[in-house]
Amino acid sequence: MPSTELKEWKSTGEIIDYGPLGHAIFVKQLGNAYATPNNTLLIIHGFPESSYSFHAVVEGLLNQFERIILFDMIGYGWSDKPVTNYSYSLMDQADSALAVWNHFGVTGGHVLAHDMGDSVASELVARHVQALLPGWFKDGFQSFTFTNGSMVLDLAKLRVMQKVLLSKYGKSLQSLTRFNIFKQQVKSAHGNDNLSDLDIKNLWLGNTINDGHLKTYLTIHYLNDRKKFEQTRWLPAFTKLELPIHLCWGADDQVAKVEMAHYLKKNKCPSAKLTIMKQLGHFCQLGNPDRWLEHVLSFYA
Repeated sequence: MPSTELKEWKSTGEIIDYGPLGHAIFVKQLGNAYATPNNTLLIIHGFPESSYSFHAVVEGLLNQFERIILFDMIGYGWSDKPVTNYSYSLMDQADSALAVWNHFGVTGGHVLAHDMGDSVASELVARHVQALLPGWFKDGFQSFTFTNGSMVLDLAKLRVMQKVLLSKYGKSLQSLTRFNIFKQQVKSAHGNDNLSDLDIKNLWLGNTINDGHLKTYLTIHYLNDRKKFEQTRWLPAFTKLELPIHLCWGADDQVAKVEMAHYLKKNKCPSAKLTIMKQLGHFCQLGNPDRWLEHVLSFYA
């Protein structure tokens, strides 16, 4: 059953229909609905998370931006978690992000992404450099901030459960997933002890909505997209991107290792701002919201 915190988060959002099959997406807009693109922040969450992962930092982000838009990707949080008729590809998730922003009349904005959201944002970078964004998004992206995501898969240290879910046994073994296993895997990925039991519990409960914890063998296949398109589509796009980029990384992350940020800075986007957040882990916006905000907001100063 969802926690009080998750229910309260949902209460200030709405559900919209997406795509020809009318999949439900949970969306949330904070602040001034008429803010300019330069004062609009577009947040994309990670795996196995939801927009709720930013609950502790949205007020701080509103000190910088007039408007913030968040949503739960399909397969996550309060959005639909279909078993059929949805591919869970990063391309589809990028399409859904654009649909959410179109719903709110967004014509451009700054992107802030985390974990899998970095991969969705990478697809949006590719569309930007190829001039494939829709006409209504006429003011375009203002900047990109990437935080702790497996953007260079060869440098990632996947957890045991991630490898199991990606294997041919993922579906059959998914039913064995329990909170204690989930908690151990989250703590292992995070890399230090500053993630509270309540935060981990709410990550778990967000997954259990609509039996999502039994469907992560589907959602995790975004990593297969990384294998297929990372070297041929997404990383090359960064070398052509002429927008401000921030690589903001928790140094203790044990999955999306900090070496990724250094690799991207050196080899793909040398003009990017690189911020290494010492003593912060993978879920850094949860583990230490105040320090995370300090580092993220420094990019916009």
